[in-house]
Amino acid sequence: MPETAIGPARSIGRRIIGATLALVVTVVIVYMDRGGYSDTDGDALSLLDALYYATVSLSTTGYGDIAPVSQSARLVNILIITPLRVLFLIVLVGTTLEVLTERSRQAFKIQRWRSKVRDHVVVIGYGTKGRSAVTALLGDGADPSRIVVVDNDQNALETASSLGLVTVHGSGSRSDVLRVAGAQRARAIVVAPARDDTAVLVTLTARELASKAQLVAAVREAENVHLLRQSGADSVVVSSETSGRLLGMATTTPSVVAMFEDLLSPDLGLAIAEREVERFEVGGSPRHLSDIVLGIVREGALYRVDAPEADAIEEGDRLLYVKKVSSAQE
Repeated sequence: MPETAIGPARSIGRRIIGATLALVVTVVIVYMDRGGYSDTDGDALSLLDALYYATVSLSTTGYGDIAPVSQSARLVNILIITPLRVLFLIVLVGTTLEVLTERSRQAFKIQRWRSKVRDHVVVIGYGTKGRSAVTALLGDGADPSRIVVVDNDQNALETASSLGLVTVHGSGSRSDVLRVAGAQRARAIVVAPARDDTAVLVTLTARELASKAQLVAAVREAENVHLLRQSGADSVVVSSETSGRLLGMATTTPSVVAMFEDLLSPDLGLAIAEREVERFEVGGSPRHLSDIVLGIVREGALYRVDAPEADAIEEGDRLLYVKKVSSAQE
């Protein structure tokens, strides 16, 4: 069943109101039957005395300086004030236990997740670029629970969480935040903040923690590409130039842009993918395969299909090819 989310401040406020109501009811009952109570000084109970008695009684302090002596007062204590005392304690103790239990549960979940997670993807920045990166990962079959989103915007994190992603609130330029996200054990890290200077700081921090992770970053201006590469980025995507090229091409050859969009969408039509070579393909030419091969990845280096190094497929190579995902009309 869906649960209604109640903030901690609202939850504690409700409990305080409940405890206050229990205290007020007790004060009224005691004051109305004040003739049935005895004070050690022998004076009649005032409203302050009733409040004092209700306070020490509900908190189980019970100094004994004011006590019920009449039969009716004792009966009221048994039937009404004692249940109110129990309710009062449940409200106060329950609040403390709930807070401690929730903190312990969250700490245990985080500790268990951090001890098990390996080879996941960390996306730093869940703006337009970060969301597009996550969409591509999910479209390529990635498990949402193995994608961690780091951002300062709580609304963005709630959106990511609704997709089943793991979220971490904080700045991606801080090493302690990236440690919580498990960046040191990540397979890949996507750096997609809104500002280029922030991207440089995040890349430096991420590379220091994850020396072996595939680190890709996005920048708006091409003049900052060398800064990202010097900071440790393996790949840098210039968002403004890429968008500008597509806009320019769309004015003359819109069908080419449509094909690019199709290739970049992993869950529809055609998509660019990478796979290991089959044993029977070793020694042959990539141009003679049934797949449309665009290049060969060999020892981390990419060779286009028309390069001399790509004349023959070697064992351990990976093929960059065009994969048919589904019919574009579906």
